[in-house]
Amino acid sequence: MVGMDSGLDTRRIVHPTERIVTGRLIRLLDGYTREVRIGQPVLVAVLAAAAFARLPALLLRSLFSFGGGTRRRWKELKQGPEYLVTPVRLRNAAGQLCEVELHGHLPQSALHPADQVQLTLRPQRDPELPPRIERIVNLTTGQLLTPRTATLWSHLGPPLLLQAFLGTLLVAGIAACSALT
Repeated sequence: MVGMDSGLDTRRIVHPTERIVTGRLIRLLDGYTREVRIGQPVLVAVLAAAAFARLPALLLRSLFSFGGGTRRRWKELKQGPEYLVTPVRLRNAAGQLCEVELHGHLPQSALHPADQVQLTLRPQRDPELPPRIERIVNLTTGQLLTPRTATLWSHLGPPLLLQAFLGTLLVAGIAACSALT
């Protein structure tokens, strides 16, 4: 066929199985968002413990008519945070075209096509998905890069986690006092 471009690489894109892959970055594809799954038992435990810490505050608020702060609703907390997923293509040392996923954000100037990189990978729960990048060593620039994503704990936030901790201490204190008497 005359109209076909013989320069196209028709070899299969592979998902590397090695923990560490070294290769040349080909391109960063367009990113999309994926949601962190929130387990209901963990969320219920954190909210229940936080409720115990709020009891004294609720009593004070009802006695002195203090205005309450805004709290996030169950639906908002149950829906996990979204994070950016960027498919990354590279050519490994064996010449294979590989695809991996970058979760989270990196500075725009951190990676460029043709950079020589060493990737530390972790398989994902879904075996159909390419492995996830844990760490990048850009051998061209000498930068060590670690992408960060949202987690369950960052989604719940320090105030709610502090309330849950204080609520757990309060319940433990009450249980210890009742056991002594």
